[in-house]
Amino acid sequence: MRYSFIVPVYNRPDEVQELLESLCEQTLKDFEVVIVEDGSSVPCESVCRGFEDRLCVRYFTKANSGPGQTRNYGVERAEGEYVLILDSDVVVPPTYLEEVERELELEECDAFGGPDRAHESFTPMQKAINYGMTSFFTTGGIRGGKKKMDKFYPRSFNMGVRRSVYNELQGFSAMRFGEDIDFSTRIFKGGYKCRLFPEAWVWHKRRTDLRKFFKQVHNSGIARINLTKRHPGTLKLVHMLPAVFTVGCAVLVMALLCGLAMFVLGPDHMNKSFGFALMVLSLLPLLLYALIILTDSTLKNRSLRVGLLSVPAAFVQLIGYGTGFLRAWWQRCVLGRGEFEAFKKNFYK
Repeated sequence: MRYSFIVPVYNRPDEVQELLESLCEQTLKDFEVVIVEDGSSVPCESVCRGFEDRLCVRYFTKANSGPGQTRNYGVERAEGEYVLILDSDVVVPPTYLEEVERELELEECDAFGGPDRAHESFTPMQKAINYGMTSFFTTGGIRGGKKKMDKFYPRSFNMGVRRSVYNELQGFSAMRFGEDIDFSTRIFKGGYKCRLFPEAWVWHKRRTDLRKFFKQVHNSGIARINLTKRHPGTLKLVHMLPAVFTVGCAVLVMALLCGLAMFVLGPDHMNKSFGFALMVLSLLPLLLYALIILTDSTLKNRSLRVGLLSVPAAFVQLIGYGTGFLRAWWQRCVLGRGEFEAFKKNFYK
């Protein structure tokens, strides 16, 4: 068998239904699907059984241990030459496997990954969050964009690895957040060939509201410091920019409040004028960035509503990641404490 899709699942039967429906439409059929239930209280077994007449789907269940270890469990039971790691909240276009096969025939490699997009059926908030995670103006394009500030590292929502290489590297580590970047880093360090397949993209639903989105990116910021501790020298400028942005926003907000106080409480015209000027100068950078996000997202999504929602999504993405990064830097680099996570108990619910 050529390919094995590996999908860890935690309480998401509806998402599994949509993913399996999309896999039924693949133009290339040489694959199996390995679904691994990670200690869910709402299982998807009945969903999987409903596709057995249309797909080679195999269903397993295990105690909860997080996505990385669950993927390893699935790969141990896979039969394909390549294992394709997907998150349960993705949907694949019909030509996904065809594009993967075309790229491998063009140039063999040991590992690869593809970008993600927002489907037309996604809610405006899902599209805005997708923009926040993929735009050059928020993440530097490092998640598969054509313009990027760092080399591409495959991520677990859309990653392919030769099964023999996966086994040699012993798969994903026990990290619950950042485990995919840890694995990709070990692939590069091991001297294996890894590429971006730009046309092997998936539709990725991501989080459905800004609160859940903040939790996700805050953990990603923490994971970046944990990854730096595991792999010294991997921290790049693009990883630090959200922290710089966060500190900059805090300084601008403080300046804005000082200017407001001077404008309202200032004893004379000069103080009030200075306070007003300080307020304007504090607001301008934030308004300019918001305008860039609004314009770019509106044009790309062809929707003013998505453009407007992309503004808070972009700020949540950067500040959530930035605060997680700064928090972990303080805990690990300044205080010398061990690896940690946030929102561990409820993030996947």
